[in-house]
Amino acid sequence: MNLQNVNRKKMLGIFLVTGGIAAVALILFVMSGLSLVSTDDAYIEGRIHNIASKVPGTVKTVNAEDNSIVKKGDVLVEIDPVDYELRVNEAQAALDIRKVAFEQAARDRDRAEALYKEEVYPKERFENAVTAYNLAKAQAEAAEAQFKIAQRNLEYTKICAPADGHAAKRSVEAGNQIQPGQALMAVVSNDMWVVANYKETQLKNVRPGQEARIKIDTYPGKVFDGHVDSIQRGTGAKFSMFPPENASGNFVKVVQRIPVKIVFDGQPYNKYDLGVGMSVIAEIKAR
Repeated sequence: MNLQNVNRKKMLGIFLVTGGIAAVALILFVMSGLSLVSTDDAYIEGRIHNIASKVPGTVKTVNAEDNSIVKKGDVLVEIDPVDYELRVNEAQAALDIRKVAFEQAARDRDRAEALYKEEVYPKERFENAVTAYNLAKAQAEAAEAQFKIAQRNLEYTKICAPADGHAAKRSVEAGNQIQPGQALMAVVSNDMWVVANYKETQLKNVRPGQEARIKIDTYPGKVFDGHVDSIQRGTGAKFSMFPPENASGNFVKVVQRIPVKIVFDGQPYNKYDLGVGMSVIAEIKAR
């Protein structure tokens, strides 16, 4: 009989301890769930660099295919440089001529100044020598500027990648005649983040630096770690092409959404094939 009572007490103790642990776990789970601010109105954003030429010409080579990996500084497109090389040579020759003329004008001015001080040279001829010197100097400076412009235009015949990333939307082929500002392709940078559009009623306790969980539709079951970087100072509607004018007509109150920038911890885009525009579910641990 005593043995049965002892067993009952042991069973009761085990039950109470197990129940207590379960209750604590349930409370922690509920509290954790309540602290999560979630939205599925979210997507991956990133830097998209539109590649265009600064000078006109005929495309000589295209070194980037669609979706190929590119590194900062890689030559994406090269324009035939022959015409620009000739312009550099022409500008160099013009600069050499102006330099010689400037040096001669400097000597003439120095001689005229010395003779003028000795009262051998009339003032008018001295002033003419000074004017010729100033004109030759200005012409030499202008020729040097033209030479630098020609050199820079020659450099522009090589269009380089502005950042590490992937080439996209290629619309240029070798032999095409292109003009300044014409879109040739785009480079999607590896620098990516999440823009989560939360309801304004969800942001009471959201602050920069808080932990976040990112679930990308492309990788179901995978959770990426991140944190809140910043909260936009304005609703998404206010930055739209046609922002609402609440002061005119009938007014209907609508809960607004505010974009929150969430950055990835680490660099998962180097391991996973992430792309701008991918749909995600963002959860912020707002406490």
